Amino acid sequence: MSRLRVVNLALPKTGTTTLTDALRHAGLTVADWRIRAGQSTRDDIPRMHVGKIIYEDYFASGDPLARLDEFDVINEMSAVREDRSLWPQTDWGVLSAIQKCHPGVKFILTMRDPAKTADSMMRWNNLGKRRLPSADIPGLPRGFGRSEDQLARWLSAHYAFCHHVFDGADNFMSYDIEDPDAQAKISAYLGTDLPWWGQSNVGKPAAKATS
Repeated sequence: MSRLRVVNLALPKTGTTTLTDALRHAGLTVADWRIRAGQSTRDDIPRMHVGKIIYEDYFASGDPLARLDEFDVINEMSAVREDRSLWPQTDWGVLSAIQKCHPGVKFILTMRDPAKTADSMMRWNNLGKRRLPSADIPGLPRGFGRSEDQLARWLSAHYAFCHHVFDGADNFMSYDIEDPDAQAKISAYLGTDLPWWGQSNVGKPAAKATS
């Protein structure tokens, strides 16, 4: 039986942390956003963003997962801050290289209602209000994304991109984080039991309007 390798194509605030927690409860090793201390036996990737590792290895060897072999799952690949804007989940060159180098890989797309996600992005630290509109992002050039409507349009376009490039592929599935059957669908697709499913990394509630 071949090893299970999973790559999530999701954007931030769509439920990626919930998936990470669920897969870790299932006994899988997950690289989520950054390699933290103690998560790798290597000395060259701790504290690095997953997206930076992916791009360094893609351009160095052609295999975006070359130094991530310890991990069964790659989740939350993007990283955006003043000195970097990395979005491997939007890059067909990277995704096709992963598929070529790891033929058994399973791609998954965590989705959430775009309007709700945009609202969450605006409330999550400075993600929606400063970091996203200040960065050059595929589908969201610098200066765009300052409104929830623009963020929602970008999210919808990413969902459409993923469904288009993986149309008809048997190694791709998408699910809505609010689908009550999400746990069962993911379990069936991956062929592994998910003993836990819940809600992780919840953002602060929206401020109530005052009269």
